[in-house]
This record gives sequence, C-alpha cells and structure tokens, in this order.
Amino acid sequence: MALEIAWIIVGVLIVIVGLVSGITGIWLTVKYFRFNRRENSLGLTGMQIARKILDDNGLEHIKVKRTGSLLFGNSYSHYFKKVRLRGLIRHETSITSMGLGAQKAALAILDKEGDADMKKRIRLVPMITFGPFAFIPLILIGAALDFFVFNASGVCTLVLGAIGLLFYVYAIVLSVLTLKTEKKAQNRAYDILEREYHITSDELSALKELFRLYNIQYVNDIILSSLELLYTLLEIAIAVKGNVDN
Repeated sequence: MALEIAWIIVGVLIVIVGLVSGITGIWLTVKYFRFNRRENSLGLTGMQIARKILDDNGLEHIKVKRTGSLLFGNSYSHYFKKVRLRGLIRHETSITSMGLGAQKAALAILDKEGDADMKKRIRLVPMITFGPFAFIPLILIGAALDFFVFNASGVCTLVLGAIGLLFYVYAIVLSVLTLKTEKKAQNRAYDILEREYHITSDELSALKELFRLYNIQYVNDIILSSLELLYTLLEIAIAVKGNVDN
C-alpha cells in the first residue's frame, strides 16, 4: 500500500511541476519575443555581437553558425569550435539576440580560460545529452535477452535496467553542472556588455529577467525529470510486488 501511495503522490507532484513548468515556459516565450522586438542600443545582430566578442578575446577560430537543430538550439560547441544561434535571432538587432549571442560567446571564453566547471561540462556532454535516453532501450534489450536467450530469468532486465538507471541519474546530476556554467557565462556576458559595450541599464535589466526565466525553466526540467524517473521506478516496484504476491 505504501508504494501505491508514494506512486500517487509523485504523480500529483509531476502534474504540479508540469503546470509550473508550462506557465514558466509561456512567460519565457512572451519575454523572448517581446525583447526580440526591441532594438538594442548597439545596433548589432546576435551573430555580429558574438563574432565581435570572440574576436576581442582571441577566439577568431570559433565560428558563428545558424542552427536549425532542436537538440542544440542556441549553444556553444567545444568539439566543433562554433557558436550556434537560431535563425530567429541570428540576424535580429534585438535585446534577445544581443544577450544570447553574448552569452554563448562567453561560454567560449570560459572554455579558453580553462574554467574548471566548463572543463567538466565538456568532458561529460555526451552523458548529459544522451544519458536519459539509455534507460528505456536498455530495459527493452534486457527483456528481449531474457525472453529469447535466458528463458525469462529476468536477470538481464534487472542488470541492464540498473545500468540505464545509473545513466539517467548521472545525467540529471550533471545537468546541475550545466546550469552552473550557463550562469557563469550569463554573468560574464553582463560584464562584457556593460563594461565594454556600454549597454543601457534597461537593456541589462531585460537580459537579467530573460536569463532568470531560462534558469528557472532549466531547474523545472531537472525536477520534472527526477520525478518522472521516480514515478517509473515506483511503477516497476509495484509491478514486481504484484508478481511476488501472486
């Protein structure tokens, strides 16, 4: 009975966090587009501001490219040596474009400076990106092996499921590290734009509001992923308990 109660509680929490995440996502979208319609005082596009910051910091070899990828979005890649900006902001001379271009260029600066958290993030990017996707496939592979090879022993399902679970948990923990480096890059972008490019106080406040919403949404996603993992584990535990009782 305790497992079923815990399962219900976690399910309710998923709904609550999902609603909060949805509201935050809507508000983030509103601010994103609102600030993307406001011209920045520099008159520079996201691509131009990223290029200028990179060049000013000796990073001429880092390319600035458009991305159409849902996986990467606005991002910086250590491995491909490029800053990716979505087409929606890349050529806009807006506050949103300026902020995101500067922040992604700031990630490249942290990389160049050998920031400890950035080094860890770079090494662990594959795990952060693909770790959560390993859980279900590994369970399915284990179940197939048990059914076709090991006469429904359940050992392969248990072992591969445990490995998949470790991948999932590890990816969630590492997501916190990603947020830490994103916030460092945000603070560096504020400093560069204010000190070197003399943006207005209103523009700085708008950027801080935008990135604050990004950070909140990121935390929501981490919490939601953790709850969904717990919900799945409770479902498995309830199913196993039911089989044992029968």
